[in-house]
Amino acid sequence: MKPLEDILVVDLSQFLSGPSASLRLADLGARVIKIERPETGDICRHLYVSDVDIDGESTIFHAINRNKEGYQADLKNADDLAKVRQLIDRADVVIHNFRPGVIDRFGLDYKSVKATNPTVVYGEISGYGKEGPWREKAGQDLLAQSLSGMTWLSGNASDGPVPVGVAVADIWAGALLVTGILACLVRRSVRGEGGLVEVNMLEAMLDYQFEPMTVYLQDGELPQRTKTNNAHALLGAPYGVYATSDGYLSLAMGSIPALGALLDCPALTEYTDPNSWYDERDTIKQILVDLLKTRSTTDWLAILEPADIWCAEVLNWKTMMDHEGFQILGMTQEVMRGNGTTYATTCCPIRIDGKRLTAERGSCDLGEHNAAIDQEFAI
Repeated sequence: MKPLEDILVVDLSQFLSGPSASLRLADLGARVIKIERPETGDICRHLYVSDVDIDGESTIFHAINRNKEGYQADLKNADDLAKVRQLIDRADVVIHNFRPGVIDRFGLDYKSVKATNPTVVYGEISGYGKEGPWREKAGQDLLAQSLSGMTWLSGNASDGPVPVGVAVADIWAGALLVTGILACLVRRSVRGEGGLVEVNMLEAMLDYQFEPMTVYLQDGELPQRTKTNNAHALLGAPYGVYATSDGYLSLAMGSIPALGALLDCPALTEYTDPNSWYDERDTIKQILVDLLKTRSTTDWLAILEPADIWCAEVLNWKTMMDHEGFQILGMTQEVMRGNGTTYATTCCPIRIDGKRLTAERGSCDLGEHNAAIDQEFAI
């Protein structure tokens, strides 16, 4: 039995942040009913641009909305709204990511829901919180990354701002929402109290940067990326990714003189003062750039790994998935949609009692489960 079995989640959210939270709850065993507007449904069905689709809809929708039941409802229609309200009154958890104030117009805000469902755990994600000049700004991942300062941590010093290549603001906000929801479910089991869990994408990005921001709060100095091979603005050499003669090699923290001895590079052995590994990191990294490109990744790993140097080959998805190290994890699964279409996707990365959390149900069609849900809940 999965930990959240018998927990009912009514998910009013769309796109990435909220649906990523309800996906994780579903992985953990919760029953998730996904509410979508008629005709268009979740904006993520069509907004995400890709040259790969599943049943004519974006792959990202199918990746993030597996293992949920689909319910179509127009919240502007009184009859549909009444049905959704009845579902919410039976729910253990309610999730939405409307802009501030929108949910209030439907009478589905936390105060209104709590009045008829006193122990509900109510989770909401916004872009930038409920107050201030950014409250109405679109809660979109790239915008949240840009406003948070995070884009100045990746890339090299001359690159300008570089965003993270995945929707980290959406997904981390969703993960934080799950954390708060689970905490409130525990409290409810102990004290019988529900609760309101609020997360916004900007604060999620600030939380993600707790390490460099704490440094900045002490000295007021903006982080400085290295001129070349930057991988962490706060760390000294050799930290970075380096080209070899046939690929790439990542080097994490380590002693520069020890590296020099292993790599037969006298120039590196001269940096005996650990402070120089940061203060002169551009020079040290350039020495490594020139050296590491002379031999293959395999050659360097054969020298570095036996010496317990923190290093790794840089893989792409194909080379990673072909490797036994990936295959033994069992991190992909095949799921089936209600129409019989199957597709491969990732698994939940959490194991409970030594078991991988999997489910065979794929993503739902728009309104796929309306009739069954109406009958079950007598709405």
